Amino acid sequence: MLSLKEMSVLSSVVGAAVVFAWRVREGRSAVTVKKIVMPPVGMATGFCMFLVPAFRIPLLWALAAFLIGATILAYPLLRTSRLIRDGENVMMQRSNIFFVVIVALAVIRIVARNYFDTLLTLNQTGALFFVLAFGMILRWRMNMYFQYRRLTTDPSVTAPSLSS
Repeated sequence: MLSLKEMSVLSSVVGAAVVFAWRVREGRSAVTVKKIVMPPVGMATGFCMFLVPAFRIPLLWALAAFLIGATILAYPLLRTSRLIRDGENVMMQRSNIFFVVIVALAVIRIVARNYFDTLLTLNQTGALFFVLAFGMILRWRMNMYFQYRRLTTDPSVTAPSLSS
């Protein structure tokens, strides 16, 4: 039988694999406003966890986690993905290292989570990492939305090139 810590690591690895597969599939279809906006909107429902006292963390911790996600951890995603026009469609173009970034972020998450699990309850660690991930996803998707708007309102505009 697996311990809670082992189950946590296993679920993180499975979650990373699911995200990886989803990103591959998602990259083959045209980007729409709905596809950009829905992940953070759907993810925002997770804030309901804070209604349960066991998941509550100090506001300063939540703010720090959000800012780390939005500034430091979102940066590699912003640098390795961009939107391009393909005829009438807008498509996601990823650099060759995009999936390396996804794997590296998953490894960072697993290592950091194992550390924080020694200091906090499993619920609080989950809440902290949820806020961190939300900050990262929100910034990345907002950037995508603004790129999308530029590409669809003025077709002569192109997104900046990727540095791979």
